[in-house]
Amino acid sequence: MKNIVVFLVALYSTMFAVNSFASDGDLAIEITKGVDEPTPVAVVPFSWDGSSALPEDIARIVSADLGRTGLFAMMERKNMLSFPARRDQVFFRDWRVSNTEFLVIGRQQPAANGELVVEFELYDVLKEQPLLAERVTGRRDNMRGIAHYISDMIYEKLTGIRGAFSTRIVYVTAHAFGEGKVRYRLKMADADGARPITIREQSEPIMSPTWSRDATKLAYVSFETGKPRIYIQHLATGKRERLPSFRGLNGAPAWSPDGTKLALVLSKDGNPEIYIQDLRSPRLIRVTHHYGIDTEPTWSPDGQSLIFTSDRGGQPQIYRIHLPTRQLERITYEGNYNSRGRLTLDGRFLAMVHRGNDNVFRIAVQDLKTGRLDVLTDTFLDESPTIAPNGSIILYATQKGVKGVLGGVTLDGNVRFILPSASGDVREPAWSPYLQ
Repeated sequence: MKNIVVFLVALYSTMFAVNSFASDGDLAIEITKGVDEPTPVAVVPFSWDGSSALPEDIARIVSADLGRTGLFAMMERKNMLSFPARRDQVFFRDWRVSNTEFLVIGRQQPAANGELVVEFELYDVLKEQPLLAERVTGRRDNMRGIAHYISDMIYEKLTGIRGAFSTRIVYVTAHAFGEGKVRYRLKMADADGARPITIREQSEPIMSPTWSRDATKLAYVSFETGKPRIYIQHLATGKRERLPSFRGLNGAPAWSPDGTKLALVLSKDGNPEIYIQDLRSPRLIRVTHHYGIDTEPTWSPDGQSLIFTSDRGGQPQIYRIHLPTRQLERITYEGNYNSRGRLTLDGRFLAMVHRGNDNVFRIAVQDLKTGRLDVLTDTFLDESPTIAPNGSIILYATQKGVKGVLGGVTLDGNVRFILPSASGDVREPAWSPYLQ
């Protein structure tokens, strides 16, 4: 078992093509493929009635949010014929001439205690009708949060799908410095990669971060003691606690939907198996019993089943076990390797790492209702898929040259993007649930 742990540390170190960088920076999304005919949208700069300059440009952030989806063609400000802030200033003919289908205008006003009031409207230019009119109040130091919230409302009105711009992502970065030294950081950022903060920094690897369903806690694996151990991080208070640890491997934590349990992988009995740890008591339940390697558990939305990876059939494939009955079924059959399964919140689609006949690791999605499997990416060494809470996008780790970066792809494969980091290699993404 010591050899397995040493192998994991070595494997994790080689996952990062570490380079030396001076400072940490935001992720920046770069669209690499969008839909063929994106919908033209214009977000006009919001007017401001205050006397001092604002720290952020809400309209620009909203425009960037919508543009990054690949679904919308955002008009550049230099091409706008006017900058209306109210309905009586809008001349729809001018916007039709520029082929704009939807128009967003807004106003910003100062409020008491450093707060900001933002009013905005979304218009259907062709019908000359308002589709949305809202008033939002928030702090000036959280203008990006206000902007993401507005983007969520506009996106849902235009697509019928709840927006996920206000959610967060966590990921792990590795930075080389000095002679063979590496610093690992567990970081959290907005869904667009902005406003990154470091949650944990250390010289030993960090792996497998995962969110609780209420988005208040993280569980992850740390090698800070020289052995893999599972920790829980409380985001609001900064409190950190270590789960009871066992001989050998302690890894791959996954929160139950109700937040009272963690599925995890232990090798305390000599072989990696799936267990469930009740966080309210010392109770530990063994779920799988097989001489093969069982790993990477994830819960079904109703909490009645676990999806996991196993090589019990000779090659890694994804299985499902029904917890009340222990009934086991194999889910994946296409390809010679399928692992790291992650479900959409409705339980219908399963994202995974897939290797086909070309022996290249890519991200694929399987419709569990029809059985259809679609390969979504054409990048290299793709791994660690995580799904946006609205089920629209899969975020994953990949390679760009010799550098580890994050990539994204919609579930239909029509939109793809890359999130290169200004510094360091990036791995192990996890997308938050909706923030309560």
